Amino acid sequence: MNNFFYAVLVIFLCSCHAKYDNPHIVIHSNYGDIEVALFSKQAPKTVAAFLSYVDSGFYDNSSFYRVLLTEGLTDNDNVGIIQGGIWQTNPQRLLTIPGIAHESTKQTGLSHTDGTISLARTTIGTANTEFFICIGDQTQFDYGNNMLGDGQGFAAFGRVIKGMSIVRKIQSQPSSGENFTGKILISSIERL
Repeated sequence: MNNFFYAVLVIFLCSCHAKYDNPHIVIHSNYGDIEVALFSKQAPKTVAAFLSYVDSGFYDNSSFYRVLLTEGLTDNDNVGIIQGGIWQTNPQRLLTIPGIAHESTKQTGLSHTDGTISLARTTIGTANTEFFICIGDQTQFDYGNNMLGDGQGFAAFGRVIKGMSIVRKIQSQPSSGENFTGKILISSIERL
């Protein structure tokens, strides 16, 4: 009888997924995996929309396509962002996805510090599938700064908890202007 309970306990423990206070996702890239905690309590609309895109498979065979970095700094010391999503790989689908109600950093209490994931946008309410990851503190993207002329900043909604070395490796890939010269594949993004 004890062997039976031991076997059931082992099977139960092996089949359990880790429980987190916040939803976690993994971005699978051709340079490695990036694990991100999403802050659903602080940014509920943004996280819900992002997870709906993940669950719908929108990010399957997508890419990181944009990079901002500081000229003259080494790879290990550089700051900036990498941006990804479906803009380069599926622009027709991107045009059909409605924008998300903007949750500014003033509302959420979040900030664009090292490892923050945030939504890219042009005007308020246009953010959808395109996201960026901060490398180093990028508080100029927070509410109150006039990056896009409206002072609303960008919608931060999570933070990288594993894989910042992968983010930096991606940032260091060859680029021309703000665009990577080679394809930085995102094979998928999945929930943990």
